[in-house]
Amino acid sequence: MTDPALVFDRRLLRRRRDRAAATTDAVAPLLAEVADRLLDRLDDTTHRFARALEIGGRGVVAPRLAARGIPFVVSADLSPRMARRAGPLPVAADEEWLPFAEGAFDLVVAAFSLHWVNDLPGALVQIRRALAPDGLFLAALPGLPTLGELRTALAEAETELRGGLSPRVSPFPDLRDGAALLQRAGFALPVADAEEIRLAYRTPLGLLADLRAAGEGNAVLARDGRTPPRALFPLAAARLPVAPEGVPASFRLLVLTGWAPSAAQPRPARPGSASARLADALGTVERGAGEKAGR
Repeated sequence: MTDPALVFDRRLLRRRRDRAAATTDAVAPLLAEVADRLLDRLDDTTHRFARALEIGGRGVVAPRLAARGIPFVVSADLSPRMARRAGPLPVAADEEWLPFAEGAFDLVVAAFSLHWVNDLPGALVQIRRALAPDGLFLAALPGLPTLGELRTALAEAETELRGGLSPRVSPFPDLRDGAALLQRAGFALPVADAEEIRLAYRTPLGLLADLRAAGEGNAVLARDGRTPPRALFPLAAARLPVAPEGVPASFRLLVLTGWAPSAAQPRPARPGSASARLADALGTVERGAGEKAGR
């Protein structure tokens, strides 16, 4: 029986990423946009990094890290073929079983790969262990409601044709879970935020073609293994909304930031240790809990 904790078919995902190693250049502009937005976070710190690990960068993250003066960049990917095209130091590695020593890197960047991990909290723990104290972790992954239009159109079309539906678009995490996952994995100073990226396609099938080119096809274990009805995708395409600029595709980029714990990091002050009163700073009168304000 299938383990209920498993959501994704990782072997199928690896095969699709192997094939996508030859076609991922078709979506290079989107991958570059994601990488640039993610790596902009490095401008917010004065840290200088010497040993970086990038996971799932598809050949766009490693060159950008090198251009920022980081001398040692390892590129890891579930697909050996994708790892080889990603950077000069490739490693075929499963995000769920990272093969790196504790404290091996002072920077880890995961771009568009962690949304396919079955045990995301466990993967984050392994990433945190691979970081040296005060090392930085950055991740970008799609979050809800990414591809919401496609999800709805496919569900409606399959229900009409078969009287039921199966998952055909990957489930995505929600922003509110991001910082909690980082904190649970032991990261310090966790932050999760989201950005919207506007996408529009000339034709509905252009979106499906880009997903295949990027190796982002359906790899949900609960998918229907039967050959889809011939009319499914044309019918779903006809149900997609159309705007003046083309067929819109919602895309929400979740960005996670966390630091490996270090004694040198700032910590919240102990309750009651303040040396000045907030009321004095605000020029007001301090009152006890439940005490009514005077006129």
